[in-house]
Amino acid sequence: MKPAWDQLMAEFKDSPTSLVADVDCTTEGKDLCETHGVQGFPTIKYGDPADLKDYSGGRDFESLKAFASEHLGPQCGPEHMDLCDDKTKAKIEGYLKMSVERMEGKIRNAQKLLQEEAPIMHKVIAHLKKNKNEL
Repeated sequence: MKPAWDQLMAEFKDSPTSLVADVDCTTEGKDLCETHGVQGFPTIKYGDPADLKDYSGGRDFESLKAFASEHLGPQCGPEHMDLCDDKTKAKIEGYLKMSVERMEGKIRNAQKLLQEEAPIMHKVIAHLKKNKNEL
């Protein structure tokens, strides 16, 4: 993968809106890697530096370039509302009116709901599928 990644970095080196780089998590990049939960190598992350996402696509140059061309650069968000569809723009505008504490509370409630309800729902789905197959 290293040659493909080096080729991708060269392809994007002069981009004014996208950064493609590598970090050595065993030396000077160790703190950065710990902050973003990097445990295995090589790991590819992308997106907003405050909210990096895991990349799980192909590791050849063509796959990496296609993904980077589509997903790197400015994204819909509070700083780029012009890139948002109307539904997302309305959600962001609503969140901008809330306090940080209220949004953090909403996130905690949503996470709690997922942690408590989703496992039960998965069991019920498995049960229903099993019973359907027995008919």
